[in-house]
Amino acid sequence: MDGPWPYIVAIVAIVVIGLPSMIMHYVTELRKMKAPTPDDERLLEDLWRTAQRLERRVDALETILDKEAPKWREEYRDRPHA
Repeated sequence: MDGPWPYIVAIVAIVVIGLPSMIMHYVTELRKMKAPTPDDERLLEDLWRTAQRLERRVDALETILDKEAPKWREEYRDRPHA
């Protein structure tokens, strides 16, 4: 094999074999990083429960305010909010 053929074969091997394998390696690594850990899932579940509990409390407070001060919603809308 004389001439540029060894170099052409090497370049083709790099492009056909090396480049796709490198791309697939980094795609796999990215997928691993995006997967939530068990600690992340536990934290998310705790946050979800807390949000649901707070929503129930707000609903209860709104119900109490509706009974105690029926026009509170109108007054609330008229106030400037930060």
